[in-house]
Amino acid sequence: MQGTVATYDPASRSGTLLLDDGTELAYPAAAFDASGLRLLRLGQRVRIDRDESGAVTRLTIPTLP
Repeated sequence: MQGTVATYDPASRSGTLLLDDGTELAYPAAAFDASGLRLLRLGQRVRIDRDESGAVTRLTIPTLP
């Protein structure tokens, strides 16, 4: 699944994503920390990993493994 970064707070390392269907999805600091990324930019496309409950567990750049 992919989405677009809608908000990102560098202090808390969390924010929200917009999915392709327009749904807003929050991601916690733990998902950002699991990504290995140093920052996110508004409008940036990301790949989203979720657990069984639907919570975001990791964000990655779509072109990176």
